Amino acid sequence: MPREFTYRGYTLTQLQQMSMDEFIKLLPARQRRSLLKGLTEQQKILLTKIRKLKNSQSKEGSKPIKTHCRDMIILPEMVGLTILVHNGKEFAPVEIKPEMIGHYLGEFAITNKRVVHGTPGIGASRSSMYVPLK
Repeated sequence: MPREFTYRGYTLTQLQQMSMDEFIKLLPARQRRSLLKGLTEQQKILLTKIRKLKNSQSKEGSKPIKTHCRDMIILPEMVGLTILVHNGKEFAPVEIKPEMIGHYLGEFAITNKRVVHGTPGIGASRSSMYVPLK
C-alpha cells in the first residue's frame, strides 16, 4: 500500500482547500518571503493560465502551458498539470507531482547538458599525425 503524500502534516486535498495565505505560512523562509512580497506580472499571468486550464478540464488532451517563469513556486493547485518550462534553449516538460510543492519550477528544467566529448580524429592534435595504421 503506497503511503499518502503529506506536506508538513497536511494531505494534498487539505492543501488544495487552503487559502493562499494559510499555505504560505507552511512554506520554508525563502519561498514564504518571496510570495509575501507578491507575485510578479509573469507569475500572475502563469497563475491565471493555470486556473483557466483547471476550470476547463472537461476536454481531455488539453495542451500544456508554456512559460519562461522559472521562479514560480509550485502551489498545490498546480498538481497534475504538465507545464513546459524554458531552459534557455527549449521548453522542457515538467509534470507536476505532489512532492514538488514548495519548489521552484526552474529546479525541474535543467539548463545545462552533460558534456560528452568526441574521440580525437586525425589532425585533432600534433600527436595524432603519428597514429600507427594497424
